Amino acid sequence: MDRPGTLSALAGARLDRLTRFSERALRLAGDPRLGIALLLATGIANAAAAAAPRGGWLLATPAYLILLGAVTISGLAALAVRAPTAWREWRHPAPLTDSREALRASVAVPTRAPLSPAMGRAVVALREAGYRVAVRGTRETTVVAGVRRGWSQFAGLTAHLAIVLVVAGAGIGLAFGHETTFSLLNGEQALLDQPSPGFTDALRLDGFDAAFDAGGRPSRLDTRVTFLREGSSVHSETLQVNRPGAFDGYLVHAWTYGPAVQVRATTLAGRPLLDAALPLNTPIGGANGAFVELPSVGLTLGVALEDAGTNTLRITAADASGLLDSARVVAGGTARVGPVDVSVGELTAYVTFLSRWDPGMAVLFLGAGLLVTSLAAALWFPRRRVTLRWADGSLRLLLRGGRLDDARPELDRLRGRIATAMDVA
Repeated sequence: MDRPGTLSALAGARLDRLTRFSERALRLAGDPRLGIALLLATGIANAAAAAAPRGGWLLATPAYLILLGAVTISGLAALAVRAPTAWREWRHPAPLTDSREALRASVAVPTRAPLSPAMGRAVVALREAGYRVAVRGTRETTVVAGVRRGWSQFAGLTAHLAIVLVVAGAGIGLAFGHETTFSLLNGEQALLDQPSPGFTDALRLDGFDAAFDAGGRPSRLDTRVTFLREGSSVHSETLQVNRPGAFDGYLVHAWTYGPAVQVRATTLAGRPLLDAALPLNTPIGGANGAFVELPSVGLTLGVALEDAGTNTLRITAADASGLLDSARVVAGGTARVGPVDVSVGELTAYVTFLSRWDPGMAVLFLGAGLLVTSLAAALWFPRRRVTLRWADGSLRLLLRGGRLDDARPELDRLRGRIATAMDVA
């Protein structure tokens, strides 16, 4: 036996097996049922992460990243499996097989000759109606196949690529995106990210304007901010609910807000100990409050908003031995608490901002836009396939539209065009 020939045959057999295995694996990965199952699993994981108070860690686990990878592979496989068929059906229309989904009509012709000018006139009528036409067979077996809007099939397939882009954008954001939160009072500023050499992008809170309806629900939450670079103002913006600001790749949300109060504390002799606005963002006995240290007198001062309706606050003073004194005071008033005098100014507000840098956001939105556009194109401009055959002295017309397409008006239109072309009433 010829050894080189045997080795060549074995290599060819292995290559054939590998090719068949690859085709089966590709078809399995691109199976619509598998894709739907993976998308459902991804949706459940996202819903669980959103519902849990601290569920964000679920989206950073290796299992979730593997799930995103599987969705990506499934989408690409579905595109690879279906694209060649869609291309062939668009550029080289194939005859339809009779089925329950196909619509039927007949057009009488004056002659039974399969290659008569009647078939040529029918082909011209189909082309004028916007169909790409291919003629197959000879004599009585002549078949005319046509397709209109064949590109619509590609629009539907593009949805698979769009899902891949959405998943890729989400994965890039999970892998490389990061966010930070910070709270500001009026006039204060903070960096949009963790401090690093050369990083100067910052935000200044210029004002917070809120209005509430009779039920206590906010009807207006406007946060006026100025974005800064190298200490200089770049532009000002008003942030609202679901309307974040954008600056140098950062998306900045006015995340939460709460009360703040101006507090001035002095010794009984009048020596200043504290003069600052305090955000009341710490729970104290069921109320919003704040603690501040007064190390020069060895005290911890507590301020809690006891009654928001009357702007009444409770001031406490404690040292290492425990609580020394407490007093109630209305905003704008003064009280003596232990060895200090405390003056409470007007109530204002603090705002907590969420700043996020997400390099995958552009890819995600590109995928979302492509998904909406491709599905809309496939829905509003469905592909239609038609086949003409000779049958019992007439032209038998088969038409098939999209899954959600009512193609009966199109069938009547084609029948009328072909009948007119043949001068048949």
